[in-house]
Amino acid sequence: MTTPAAAVNATTNATPHATAHATPHATAHLAARMRGVASSPVRDLLALIARPEVISFAGGLPAPELFDVAGLRAAFDHVLAGPSARRALQYAPTEGDPDLRALVAARLTRRGLPTTAAELLVTTGSQQGLALVATALLDPGAVVAVEEPTYLAALQAFQLLGARIVAVPGDDDGLDPAALAEVIERERPSLLYLVPTFANPTGRTLSAPRRALVAELTAAHDLWVIEDDPYGELRYRGDAIAALAAEPAAAGRTLHLGSFSKIGAPGLRLGWLRAPAELMPALVVAKQAADLHTSTIDQAAAARWLATTDLDAHVHALCDAYRVRRDTMLAALPAALPAGSTWSDPDGGMFVWVRLPAGFDTERLLPQALARDVAFVPGAPFFPAEPDRRTLRLSFTTQPPDRIDAGLARLGAAFGQA
Repeated sequence: MTTPAAAVNATTNATPHATAHATPHATAHLAARMRGVASSPVRDLLALIARPEVISFAGGLPAPELFDVAGLRAAFDHVLAGPSARRALQYAPTEGDPDLRALVAARLTRRGLPTTAAELLVTTGSQQGLALVATALLDPGAVVAVEEPTYLAALQAFQLLGARIVAVPGDDDGLDPAALAEVIERERPSLLYLVPTFANPTGRTLSAPRRALVAELTAAHDLWVIEDDPYGELRYRGDAIAALAAEPAAAGRTLHLGSFSKIGAPGLRLGWLRAPAELMPALVVAKQAADLHTSTIDQAAAARWLATTDLDAHVHALCDAYRVRRDTMLAALPAALPAGSTWSDPDGGMFVWVRLPAGFDTERLLPQALARDVAFVPGAPFFPAEPDRRTLRLSFTTQPPDRIDAGLARLGAAFGQA
């Protein structure tokens, strides 16, 4: 029988551009666009670490004990018990539930991004929004610029459409505008993808001055920009920074993605896409081709939940809990990691990004960690080009403080620190 560690070892040491779990016969019959898209190692890991004794820092999962189960149950009960129950179980407009769009628009506006309901398309998770934008804007061979490292599923979405992905380096203040200018000059991308606030996987935040520079630079070169913002409300330190889409130079060229997965519950699979009016018809057609519309009943319940819940208070409670978990992880890392390691100190979000000293390969270390019932995500798959194999991502949100301490002690043993 294959052990979890052996299975992950086989997965992580697979050819990076191979389609996972496909036999040679099956691969030969796949569409060409599928042959260059690897399975997400994060999703693969989730299937291998379900044992309760495993302390996982791998997935970017919210803490399930913090879900507003009572509030969501009441919202669904209200929708199903009321006169609109039949409508909530029927087909619906592709653009989304009008009440939900109005409520999301009002919340975005209060957060400093003026938005109307007409600018929003409800999506089946923000991941679908990313796929719809890529479908609408990218032809095979199109060039997409991304910060390096970046969100795994974004790489999958762009690869699936045959785009060529080019990396833009950054630092603790996020993507480097000067490096972006060089990439634009050299590669002529048609699209820039960013997670500018508490980025996945690094936890970095693009500073306010850099946001203005990036907006001006992309506007000058007529680039579309995707601003992926699933973590922006999860701030534990410092003042909020306005969305990149709120920059004056970004008007009309920036598509803003949001989600209920991190502030509500990922099982709802509800997100939204804020888009310029000229793009909305194409995005609606792309969504019609994908799924006709997002779940009607889930949208209706989410609208009821938003209308009857103090979401600010709920998010505040999430931040209070996650702040403690982040601080616990940061305090325990010096003893868990080899001397010479470095790591990020995020102001919010879900992730700490670690770089081990020269000579370490985190893919090779993962089976040793799993053998000690602790999991992390090796950093290599987050890179669109040459990976930094010394890196790894740790998520602190799912585990309470005592398990964070225990898990990092196990990780230290796996790294030879015991």
